[in-house]
Formats: sequence, structure tokens, C-alpha cells
Amino acid sequence: MPRYKLTIEYDGTPYVGWQRQKNGLSVQEVLERTISEFAREEVTVFGAGRTDAGVHALGQVAHVDLTRAWRADTVRDALNAALREAGGVSVLAADEVPDTFDARFSARKRHYLYRILDRRPPPTVLKGHVWWVWRPLDVEAMHGAAQRLLGTHDFNAFRSVNCQAKSSIRTLERLDVRREGAEIHIHASAQSFLHNQIRSFAGTLKLVGEGRWSADDVEAVLASADRTRCGPVAPPDGLYLTQVDYEG
Repeated sequence: MPRYKLTIEYDGTPYVGWQRQKNGLSVQEVLERTISEFAREEVTVFGAGRTDAGVHALGQVAHVDLTRAWRADTVRDALNAALREAGGVSVLAADEVPDTFDARFSARKRHYLYRILDRRPPPTVLKGHVWWVWRPLDVEAMHGAAQRLLGTHDFNAFRSVNCQAKSSIRTLERLDVRREGAEIHIHASAQSFLHNQIRSFAGTLKLVGEGRWSADDVEAVLASADRTRCGPVAPPDGLYLTQVDYEG
């Protein structure tokens, strides 16, 4: 049974998230419907990351098994022809892979971007795709505080109370904060993240950027492992899954 790796881009604004749910339309459901109509068989699509409602992706990865072997570019083009009608989802690439490949469990690193627009006027074109903060933020202070979070730690203070992970210990490989024109970009990389971990980072670092918290405050929250001491969870609008790495 051929297995296909799909690299996917989507605007998460109209969806309840990646994962199939009863309370609305998900990206997974849209893909499964589209693939089933194309291949004329029921399928299940497995994703590398379960993005929340309103979270976007520039490089989500998924895999799907089909009974019939198709050319990879035929799979990509046929899906995109149908997805154009649904809107908001595009298959950037389709590749046939061994059946040992698993979009989620074979992943070695996940990369995320969080975008903050810190200016007085609210966004129009970027509405729903950035976190609008009306006052300027101190990017250097935010980056300095972010470096205190690098390494292997118990990140319990930075995860959702609904997080289902058995352990809150993770290794954070990158957390950079940079000015990119009118925006502030937070880049985060790790093998895996806890539920709401990056949005909790963003909300906490915003407090640093406003001068309300210091880098020592951030480190103290990390050491406490107490979710109630963390900064606010930033909105989903600014979060993007940009890339998933695999061996080879």
C-alpha cells in the first residue's frame, strides 16, 4: 500500500485546528474528504503537529496511505484542484515514502514562527495573521530573556492545563526574537512542544518587551513549574508551523 508524505500550507483562521473535531471543520477533515474523493476510498491523514484553532502552517507535514499507486505530482495537483474550492489549504508537495515513515513519530525537529505587529495603528491586511500590540516592544530585552529558556527543562509553567503530554520536560533548541521591519518574529525549534508552549512563551516575552518583567522573572517562572505564574497565552493569530525536519 503506497504511502505519501504531504507538505501542506494553510490559513488556520476558518478552521477549528488541525485535528478532526465535532465542533467545526478542521484541516485534517478537509484533506481527508478531498483525498477520499480523488482516490475513491476512505482515508485517514496523520499530521506532524496538532495546531490549534486559528494557527497557521507554512510547512505542516502529513502522511496518508492509498490503495492505488499514483504519481506524486498527480496527487499534489489533483488535491490542489479540489482544495481551491474549499480555500485556505494548499498541498505544496507530495512524495512517495516508505511505510516506515510517520509524519508525527519520525519527526526530528519542529520549527515555529510567532509574529507580533507592535505599532499604534491596528492591522487590516494582516488581521488574523499577527498578534497586534499597540505599543512598541523592546526586542533586545525579549531576546535576552528568551535565551534563559534554552536547553532541557521542565516547562510545566508554559503549557496548557489541558495538555495531554505525560511529561512536561522538553529540550528547547532555539528561541530567537528579532525585528523584521514593522514586526517582531519569535523563532522556536525543538523536537516537540507542549500544548500552548510557544504561545505562552510569546505572552511572557511580551511582558518583558513592555518592561514589566525582567529576564530573571522569566527564569523564575520556569524554575517554579507553576502554570499560574506564567504570562498570558498569546492569541493563535500570530503562530505558524513553518517546517518539520526528518532524517535524510
